[in-house]
Amino acid sequence: MATNIHATPPLSPSSSRRRMPPIRRVSLTVGVLYVLTFVSIPTLALYKAVKDDAGAFVLGAGSTTGVQLGALSEVIVGLAGIGTALVLYPVAKRVSQTAALGFVAARLIETCLILVSVVSLLSIITLRNDVAGTANADPATLATMAHGLVANYTWMFLLSQSLMPVACDLFLGYVLYRSALVPRFFPIIAFIGAPLLLASDIAIYFGIYAAVSSIALFAALPVAVFELSLGIWLIVKGFKPTPLTADYPTNRRDHPNTQATPQP
Repeated sequence: MATNIHATPPLSPSSSRRRMPPIRRVSLTVGVLYVLTFVSIPTLALYKAVKDDAGAFVLGAGSTTGVQLGALSEVIVGLAGIGTALVLYPVAKRVSQTAALGFVAARLIETCLILVSVVSLLSIITLRNDVAGTANADPATLATMAHGLVANYTWMFLLSQSLMPVACDLFLGYVLYRSALVPRFFPIIAFIGAPLLLASDIAIYFGIYAAVSSIALFAALPVAVFELSLGIWLIVKGFKPTPLTADYPTNRRDHPNTQATPQP
């Protein structure tokens, strides 16, 4: 009898245990990325020197280290944000192609606006290091430019890290609600938090109250709770077993009876 010497040896129990299912890798990666989107929380303190008095800062007052660390943390937030949408896209598109693309688009816009806002603050450091103190530097002009760049950052922050999460959470909440990949209370929090944050953004836009205020913090809290708790859940628990994830990442056309029907 001929023996097939090219047969693949069976996996040992230990190696089988070490192999993480693809769908679990997706949920774990998305969870880690969501948690990373919270690394910029300390920027409120890190940016204090430049935001309290941009004119004095550009002329040499205070340290630039805090601003540089804050800017770096916001770059991480932007990259982690778009990462959540890209990693989740293959799963989300099985529920709704429109919602999946909308989530990616909203995250992309958010990331671009974050990067532009960060450049505004880093430009103040450049003015401070390369222009302030030179023979032809006009302190009043530098102070005006610095205040303008801080104002640009403030508006960019409103559009990026305050407005765009409204769209992100509505698209993602729809996917999670339809797919039952996580407990239903997660998308419900998103559906409550997104309109509340939108109303707050509109109020801030028209100057009804400041972006840094107790009422603005309260309005943003449900969205923050949704995103942080979702990230932790996906790290610890992952997605719930559903027909949507049963054969992931097998092509859905091969198993039409085990896939969720995508919605337009």
